[in-house]
Amino acid sequence: MASEITYAEVKFKNESPAPVVKVPPETKKPEHHPQKYPLWLPWLISLLLLLVCFALVVVLLVVLFWHSSDQPRVLQQQFSEWKCDSAVPQGTDRGWMCCPEGWRRFQRSCYFLSSDKMNWTESQQNCTGMGSQLVVINSKAEQEFLSKQIKRSPQRKNFYIGLFVAKEGPRQWVDKTPYNVTAAFWRKGEPSGGQDENCTVIYSPEKTVNNWNDSGCVWNFSRICEAAAVTV
Repeated sequence: MASEITYAEVKFKNESPAPVVKVPPETKKPEHHPQKYPLWLPWLISLLLLLVCFALVVVLLVVLFWHSSDQPRVLQQQFSEWKCDSAVPQGTDRGWMCCPEGWRRFQRSCYFLSSDKMNWTESQQNCTGMGSQLVVINSKAEQEFLSKQIKRSPQRKNFYIGLFVAKEGPRQWVDKTPYNVTAAFWRKGEPSGGQDENCTVIYSPEKTVNNWNDSGCVWNFSRICEAAAVTV
């Protein structure tokens, strides 16, 4: 007879329970999807920036144009009668240069020789009100032209020009053109530097082109105004 096998569960005293290892639940990492932009968006931004830059340039040019054309526009508003002659030799497609009636043109400028008299400050204000300024002489050719004009009738002795001495400063022109002593046309012994002789006149009885005198600014003299000729 076959022997019977008996299984028995054996428990030992003081046996420690098997350790339980806790595994933290797996955390699901968030998925990162790259943000997608339309391919044309960078081109659109570049185009907008280019248009903004272009608009700024246009505005700047317009502002500069209006400032540079203030004097001719004021001159045109003040006078209704004009005298025009060809600005360039015949055969070209350029226009005409015009000066108000009674003004005299030389190159690209118009000149007004007054018959009435004012002090220097009033003379400059009067010229400004007509869209011009007291004359600024830049060349010997211009000086020669004016020296001939001041001898025409009616006879006047002194004409204010736009050269003056600022308070505690150097001699300067009304349009801020630097004064160049080598391109000045003083009479012999002038400028004499007398007290308060801070303004300049052209003295018409002088026979040469060197006909400038320094003068006080409070005397009432004639004046020469200058404005840019209007091209049409």
